[in-house]
Amino acid sequence: MDELLLRSLTPGVLGILVRRGADFAAAEDAVQDALVEAVRTWPSDPPRDPKGWMVTVAWRRFLDATRTDTARRRREALLDEEPAPGPAPAVDDTLQLYFLCAHPSLTQASAVALTLRAVGGLTTRQIARAYLVPEATMAQRISRAKRTVSDVRLDRPGDVATVLRVLYLVFNEGYSGDVDLAAEAIRLTRRLAAAVDHPEAAGLLALMLLHHARRAARTAPDGSLVPLAEQDRGSWDTASIAEGVRILQAALARDRLGELQAQAAIAALHADAPTAEETDWVQIVEWYDELVRLTDSPIVRLNRAVAVGEADGPRAGLAALADLDDSLPRHGAVAAYLHERDGDPATAARLYAEAALKAPNLAERDHLTRRAAGLNARGGG
Repeated sequence: MDELLLRSLTPGVLGILVRRGADFAAAEDAVQDALVEAVRTWPSDPPRDPKGWMVTVAWRRFLDATRTDTARRRREALLDEEPAPGPAPAVDDTLQLYFLCAHPSLTQASAVALTLRAVGGLTTRQIARAYLVPEATMAQRISRAKRTVSDVRLDRPGDVATVLRVLYLVFNEGYSGDVDLAAEAIRLTRRLAAAVDHPEAAGLLALMLLHHARRAARTAPDGSLVPLAEQDRGSWDTASIAEGVRILQAALARDRLGELQAQAAIAALHADAPTAEETDWVQIVEWYDELVRLTDSPIVRLNRAVAVGEADGPRAGLAALADLDDSLPRHGAVAAYLHERDGDPATAARLYAEAALKAPNLAERDHLTRRAAGLNARGGG
């Protein structure tokens, strides 16, 4: 059973049902039923036209549900004629489904869940396991999201930037449960970049590939975090790096710079350095300056302070940090690192310990705690 094939067919089949007159929620349920039937029957009886088979089965499931649902009698006209089985229409509604699932009326969590189900073809159980929540909780979230967008027409223009934000949220979930969300986000972004003429879509794909290339080196065998400067660069995925750089260069050549392209350019400079000491920090600062111009984001300014500290020395980095609100996430960790670089281990240890208390996850908390303990041990504290 080719699970990837099934998942790739999902958005096209869903779009066909919606165009035939099914509302989104009912169509999506019917497609999920067809997926279950495919898993059951295809291994022993594979169809010659997988998409046509999926459309036929999903449409019949939709009609069966409609016939038994008195609340949907307004669709009775659809029951008079059932399209004959045959090749599926060539229209591809995948792009419109991206926009629908990233609808501004949805919360970020709901948009992500609906994208994974409707465009990614994942089951509710898989999505729930990936987010480490009960299946019933995820089912309710997806059901509410489907009701929210049920009456939204597929032919309305959507916001590519919103879709990109949703896909980046999926990517940043990384890996949990039995679904590799980072890999799934790359797959979906690759499809989006091929379907839409937008340099930021290419920028996001390049950024994902460049970050994902370092995945194997980010954690030690015991699960602890490994800082970028200490990672084994020999374990980085050079093929992903090369592809990411190639995609980024093509996007930058269009001279329509956006935030995601600038982030990818910074990631490419890190990937290009044979060693941490050979990193081109001066050029990285220049790209952060571009990001500040594009976004004026405090988080970007925080990351820029680290780059300034590497390019011009830790005191220059601390000066850049002084203008920022110390309540920013990871502000304390950045200050600790710069003080450590500046030869002030006592202050650094205190700041690392304080930052550990505010860490967003266990791995980061343990990493910061170890940094504080190491400095205290070396200083006799």
